Amino acid sequence: MIEKIIDWSAHNRFIVILLYIIIIGFGIYSVINLPVDAIPDLSENQVIIFTEWMGRSPQIIEDQVTFPIVSGLQGLPDVKAVRANSMFGMSFVFVIFDDDVDTYFARSRVLERMNTIQAQLPAGVVPSLGPDGTGVGHVYWYTVESKDYDLGTLRSIQDWYIRYKLSSVEGVAEVASIGGYEKQYQVDVNPNDLRAYNLTVSDVVNAVQRSNNEVGGKILEISDAEYFVRGQGYIKSKEDVEKTVIKSFANGIPILIKNVAKVQLGGDIRRGALEKNGEGQVVGGIIVMRTGENAQRVIERVKEKIKEISPGLPPGGREVGLRGHAPYPSSPPRAINV
Repeated sequence: MIEKIIDWSAHNRFIVILLYIIIIGFGIYSVINLPVDAIPDLSENQVIIFTEWMGRSPQIIEDQVTFPIVSGLQGLPDVKAVRANSMFGMSFVFVIFDDDVDTYFARSRVLERMNTIQAQLPAGVVPSLGPDGTGVGHVYWYTVESKDYDLGTLRSIQDWYIRYKLSSVEGVAEVASIGGYEKQYQVDVNPNDLRAYNLTVSDVVNAVQRSNNEVGGKILEISDAEYFVRGQGYIKSKEDVEKTVIKSFANGIPILIKNVAKVQLGGDIRRGALEKNGEGQVVGGIIVMRTGENAQRVIERVKEKIKEISPGLPPGGREVGLRGHAPYPSSPPRAINV
């Protein structure tokens, strides 16, 4: 057999050389386009369903949220197992598919089944699917730093500007924010004042909800021109909350929120923090790569996007740095200052 192969190769040198060149070319192409990752992705092919129902005990979450979802997902095609975890105020359901199942096919099957399961869940409980990434898809970390802004302002910059810009990068499944303080208007109600005005906490909540709204009316035709009528009522400052009317007396005197409560700007309850090099807390973001993407190329795209969005960071001589940290020697940390 070997003698025949050698004899055939000797009489067909051109074909042998051509096959040799093709194989070498394919090898070079494979090396250039070989995905580079710090940690091999050996995770299971899964779809995560996250449901939040704050204030409920793990047993209530298990009985009214987790069990209906798990039981409703039974029987999906190519599913190996359905696992779940219930905790205080939150439910996680993990649907494990066969390894050869396409990720987006699996997500579409789960979404179809969740449409029927939604009717069995308590009112106001809305499950959501996790990003189409994996546990080892955290390919890039960055921090938002400044000497002139507090952690609350930096977190707002991250949540309302940087995160949305980086989410549009090709290959990015999610940009998760971490650290800092999420700003919120806090209304601290005085129960004695409520009792004096014969009000309840629900009255205060309803008043705030009604005041933070925008409505549209019809149009006015003036001098052959149409003018749209619009009522703008979104809350823009702490004073807007304080001046919100809860109700009025018979003589027309209004009861404002500042009469029964103290309004202040504060941070939401945190479930974690981010510290850098023992120098104090910072605000950061985590880039989660989409399943099956090339990690090195995603990191390069993210760095290019950071250069592009840097001019939109707060100006005025104040420094806001985006410092990236990637798990690759070829991707050193970078700082972009405005």
